[in-house]
Amino acid sequence: MDAVLWIVLGVVLAVAEIFTTTLFLIMFAAGAFAAAGAAALGAPTAVQALVFAAVSALTVAVVRPVIQRHRLSALESGEQPFGVEAIEGATALVLERVDADHGLVKIDGEMWSARPYDATQSYDPGQRVRVIKVRGATALVWQDEVSSTGELPEARG
Repeated sequence: MDAVLWIVLGVVLAVAEIFTTTLFLIMFAAGAFAAAGAAALGAPTAVQALVFAAVSALTVAVVRPVIQRHRLSALESGEQPFGVEAIEGATALVLERVDADHGLVKIDGEMWSARPYDATQSYDPGQRVRVIKVRGATALVWQDEVSSTGELPEARG
């Protein structure tokens, strides 16, 4: 009977992990499944609890850091970014005025709805902006350091 309780606890923790995606609860689920194994082998309740605690602690201390390293974004790990990560940091051309209510920019040949990263700013058509962040299908943009002619702002003096 103890093994069934540990399995139920492990399943509950694994399902809860699906909703949190923190890779923390799954470590305790592993401990619960290990305790279920100990219970199935006939270990007393105290030993089962010790197995649960030890396996949970080991997975949190050893396995979780390894998984976290592999979850780094492509930009942080030095790999070629793709998807939204590839767009963040890109230069965009303003096609329709970008303000707090609406806007349209062209990023690598694709049209994106846009809003200014700082809601008090606005950008006119023809201006170049930098994509700071992507939220859903909207690019949050900021004034690019390079003008539309390609000169640095200091050189225009």
